[in-house]
Amino acid sequence: MVRERTLHSGSAAATEALGAALGELLEPGALLLLDGGLGAGKTCLVRGLARGLGVRERISSPTYALMQSYTARHGPFHHLDAWMEGRERSLLAEGGAELLHAPAISAIEWASRVEDQLPPERLRILIEQPDMETRSLRLTVEGQGAMAGRLEQVLDRLPGIPGIRDSTA
Repeated sequence: MVRERTLHSGSAAATEALGAALGELLEPGALLLLDGGLGAGKTCLVRGLARGLGVRERISSPTYALMQSYTARHGPFHHLDAWMEGRERSLLAEGGAELLHAPAISAIEWASRVEDQLPPERLRILIEQPDMETRSLRLTVEGQGAMAGRLEQVLDRLPGIPGIRDSTA
């Protein structure tokens, strides 16, 4: 099973299409940790993820709200943003952490700021931006349990996506 894949996106549309492909394969309980600089494409990926999950509402970054929840095909989809130093820890301490253990799919932007409070089985996505158009996405499965195994299967089953190049070794 694949535990890590490195993909390269040539456009925002391709990054969104990658998110949609992930969304079509994920199961409730999946946790995605997204990190990357400002404008790297985290929210773009989440927009596609939500589309693949069957979410019909418009997706935007929940920077100031900290969390948005949506109705998806297989249950709830939670989109969290841990960019605002301090407030994100309050959200997790005041009940938000329980949401991440529920049978939902969750994506957390700026996740490295709160990863010590998150379940160990997760898909980490690091997005780097070598230039204005190109995004490099390293997808890594973390943890050892059943959910980690299911996330490895997701990486194995990701289809070819126009505009996405796979440089996994």
